[in-house]
Amino acid sequence: NVEGDTVLLYFYSPMTLFGSITDDVYEQVREQAETEPEKFNNRIYLEELNDTLKEKLSKLVVRKNNNVIYNSTGLSSTELINILPEYEIDGSNIVDVATYKGGSYHSLIKQVDFTDDFGNTYSVSILTSVKQSVPQIRHMIVELIVVIILILAITSLILNLWIYSSIIKPVNKLKLATDNIKEGNMDFEMPKVSNEIGDVCKDFEEMRLILKKSSEDKLQSDKEEKELIRNISHDLKTPLTAIKGYVEGLRDGIADTPEKQAKYVKTIANKVNDMDKLIDELTIYSRLDANRVLYTFVKFDVSEYFDDCCDEIGTELDAAGIELNYRNHIKEPVIIAADPEQLKRVINNIISNSVKYMAEGRKGKIDIDLYDESDYVHIIIADNGKGIAGKDVSHIFERFYRTDES
Repeated sequence: NVEGDTVLLYFYSPMTLFGSITDDVYEQVREQAETEPEKFNNRIYLEELNDTLKEKLSKLVVRKNNNVIYNSTGLSSTELINILPEYEIDGSNIVDVATYKGGSYHSLIKQVDFTDDFGNTYSVSILTSVKQSVPQIRHMIVELIVVIILILAITSLILNLWIYSSIIKPVNKLKLATDNIKEGNMDFEMPKVSNEIGDVCKDFEEMRLILKKSSEDKLQSDKEEKELIRNISHDLKTPLTAIKGYVEGLRDGIADTPEKQAKYVKTIANKVNDMDKLIDELTIYSRLDANRVLYTFVKFDVSEYFDDCCDEIGTELDAAGIELNYRNHIKEPVIIAADPEQLKRVINNIISNSVKYMAEGRKGKIDIDLYDESDYVHIIIADNGKGIAGKDVSHIFERFYRTDES
């Protein structure tokens, strides 16, 4: 393209580059020669033109009828005759002349030759001294290089600061976070970053929260397992101690009558059954913890189910001296879908806990009420035992939680 060609021309022709410095003034001179050539007789105009050329490291010489009428070069008329091209005219009104004068002058000369309406001939010459321009241009280039270096240094500093604040600093915090996680410390918070690394920090924070919860769940699970082992050890030790005592009584002859021996054997059998139930509960717990309990849902009449269930429970409670009040408020048959075995286990657990924590010195009483609430069946089981303190109610569904550890 034209712009690319111009750049190449400047590269291969230094004189063209120097000449281009005064192109705008040269065009102004040529335009003035075409429209108002007499203006070159105006000293003020010539001074203004010369001031513009000074800024471009150039001088102005104006000749009229081969006589110098303006000279800002400081050269004598003889020297100007040797330097400046002779007046040229080829029949046209304006002639452009460009030449380079070497020797001791080293000047690029751009000249416009023209005539006015009265036949006067003019030569307006623009002299650009290469000897003066080269140091100036060299100084300008040095300044330009210094400015470029400063710009590059500032840009590099800004870029480094941006990289540090946007990348290196968050990455260092990520590394610190990974070190914390490696050491098992989850009690820290990831920094909030707004750039692309911010998404990584956000994901890392979510991962930290998940790992923290998983670690807490693991600690809680370990604590519950230890509590389970302690409870089972305690519950197994009680019947084992009783069995051991009755076996020693049989062995030592304390049970010296058939009636006593039968009573001892029956007690031992009951304690063995208690241990068997404890082992079954342990098996069920392990299945519940592993989420491997199989449920068999069937449809049955809820009234018939609870009638039979309460008959069985009532017999056991009556033997323990506890009063059972069962009230079925359902008037018509209601069919539910449930696992009868697991539902019975739930009821038995509630009743056994009620019996275990009955208030001493008070006749125990358990009430069971059955209601049809249209969308569901409502079963209320209440007793007159110790009750649960308000501060402990929120913990009743926590595994192995006891209001009184003793």
